[in-house]
Amino acid sequence: MSNSITIKKEEVNYNKIINVSGDKSISIRWVLFASLANGVSKAKNLLLSEDVLAAINAVKKLGTKVKIRKDYCTIIGNGPDGYKFKKNITINSKNSGTLGRLIMGLLVNAPHKIRIIGDKSLSKRDFYRIAEPLKKFGADIRLTNRGLPLTIKGSENPLPIKYLENKGSAQVKSSIILAGLKTRGKTFIKCKPSRDHTEKLCKYLKLPLKVKKKKNYDLIEVKKAIKIKPLNYNIPSDISSGAFFIVLTALLNNSKLIIRNINVNPSRIGIITILKKMGVNIQFKNKKNYKGELIADVLTVSTKKLKAINCPSKLNSGAIDEFLIIFLVAAKAHGISYFKDIGELNQKESPRLKWGAKILNKMGIKTITTDNSIKIFGNPNLEINKKIIIKDYLKDHRVFMTSVIAGLAFGGTWNIHNKDSIKTSFPKFLDIIEDLRN
Repeated sequence: MSNSITIKKEEVNYNKIINVSGDKSISIRWVLFASLANGVSKAKNLLLSEDVLAAINAVKKLGTKVKIRKDYCTIIGNGPDGYKFKKNITINSKNSGTLGRLIMGLLVNAPHKIRIIGDKSLSKRDFYRIAEPLKKFGADIRLTNRGLPLTIKGSENPLPIKYLENKGSAQVKSSIILAGLKTRGKTFIKCKPSRDHTEKLCKYLKLPLKVKKKKNYDLIEVKKAIKIKPLNYNIPSDISSGAFFIVLTALLNNSKLIIRNINVNPSRIGIITILKKMGVNIQFKNKKNYKGELIADVLTVSTKKLKAINCPSKLNSGAIDEFLIIFLVAAKAHGISYFKDIGELNQKESPRLKWGAKILNKMGIKTITTDNSIKIFGNPNLEINKKIIIKDYLKDHRVFMTSVIAGLAFGGTWNIHNKDSIKTSFPKFLDIIEDLRN
């Protein structure tokens, strides 16, 4: 069976209500926190993608019992220091940087050496950024060329640390927080603002964590958790998954879409702020607070005139996973859009900044790129009438999905390889595309 797909533009317009899959960031964090809890935690709408299944397999190797049912998943935790595992185990993080990096924090006091591996894409990503602070706790970490495979052996008595996180990486911050929950004394983190799902879960669980928000950074204090209550959670839908359909609707004619029950955490909606500045009609409906997270239905209406943007860097961390799809909006905007300080994109599953420029260039859009920025020369009348092949992109799920949206919105014949890449984060992506086209 072919692992590629051919996309051609059709006269698509729709007025529909859809659901997208559970939030990947929260799903992985739920697995990890539930494995630390004292007792049984239950989750509904858990995203059963390859990344989340890798997290489940990881905690099972650490001695945690997990049961996956048709409509829910349960995890039986043995407490913050309750992992029981054999010597010389290997944890396979597959394609998940969130899992690979966060679980290292949980292993800061591991009594035996553990090997962490990943797929070809993840093995190219930087893990030194996690190893550096965890070594300060006392963990013994051996890397392969700053990445995977690596081995980690914890300290019997990890030391609290003070750490400056200046990349705006939620994964680094979260890994240090998880290590701090296993460390006697106070750990302090001064960090650039980034996704705060970990902090919100800690607050909901009433764990010993304090956050002070300053103008340009956060101050976080964390102490050892003695006991963690079970975490029952109805996982909201993922804004990163919904973003593809928000952008498709904006780029099409005479279309309207509501996506139900989306997590619109303020640290995650950089894409919404950016798209609104570019003229896209997006509204939040039925907003509510759920266990610290803000949930809403997201309404998007087709946009006839899109404006270029000089994107403020302060929005980057809240849109870091969505820039590829944002670039498609810039491709149709009036004028030149400029995105700066986005070198972190090249630390993702593929060098995404390079791939974003490559996709746009294949479409006939002029770009000027550096290692840290991109200028996109928009063409409001863009129509593609040629064949475009997308392959050899390290199976990055977001490159695949962005290419599908580009083909549907701008035309041409797109032959996109490695469609199985969507199993990483959004297995139902093509099913929803098919539903919108019918």
